[in-house]
Amino acid sequence: MPLLPAWVRNLLLPVYERRVIRGLDGLPRPKNVGIMLDGNRRWARAAGHRDVVEGYRVGGAKVEEFLTWCADAGVEHVTLFMLSDDNLGRPAEQLGPLLGIIQDTVAGLALPGRPWRVHLIGSLDLLPGDLAAAMKQDAACTTDRHGLRVDVAVGYGGRREIVDAVRAALRHHIAAGGDPADLADTLDVEHISANLYSDASDQADLIIRTSGEQRLSGFLLWQSAYAEMYWVDVYWPAFRRVDLLRALRSFGQRERRYGR
Repeated sequence: MPLLPAWVRNLLLPVYERRVIRGLDGLPRPKNVGIMLDGNRRWARAAGHRDVVEGYRVGGAKVEEFLTWCADAGVEHVTLFMLSDDNLGRPAEQLGPLLGIIQDTVAGLALPGRPWRVHLIGSLDLLPGDLAAAMKQDAACTTDRHGLRVDVAVGYGGRREIVDAVRAALRHHIAAGGDPADLADTLDVEHISANLYSDASDQADLIIRTSGEQRLSGFLLWQSAYAEMYWVDVYWPAFRRVDLLRALRSFGQRERRYGR
């Protein structure tokens, strides 16, 4: 069966959205959602842009809209995977503009009147010092807000996070006068959970990855132990509210067993 013309699909989209929203009635909702903002460069190429940085720009502009959709749906905590530690090896002509767009995105979330509480997670020491300092200052301005918590993962790697957590647990133990050999015998899940970049007591419920790729790529390895995964075949700049609603519907229809 041939696809309907784009103008017809766009005309019918609000009707379909309302149908999906009705289907969410009575279903459990995720409180903590992580999203991998993937496919920016591929979107730019598919859209005919000669400079793939345009994909990052459009993707950065999508963030505030996405957070509004999440808040309206009852989500309380969102983690945005914007830059991995592996991405730091990209060519300077791509990495420089991308870092600038991430900085602008964080600054936009921190503007007066915005409701979001912004936290930065990742190895910020790997970033240019002035950029990291500016983003930390912007995030600090949001501490007293009461809206959606937004963790911005930048320079982030899940394996690096776990290694850093073990190191932090060891430092704390030594600073308290403990013997490192004793910690080697007693190190437990709680020691690592207490020293992650983000609060591990707030486990991820749902992980969304755009662009059709089906892998975590190191995202929230510890926090996603029992998260539901949702892969959506849409590049991040083209992500729509209905795509989020379908992810929420999929989550609500699953039986979460937590290993039982």
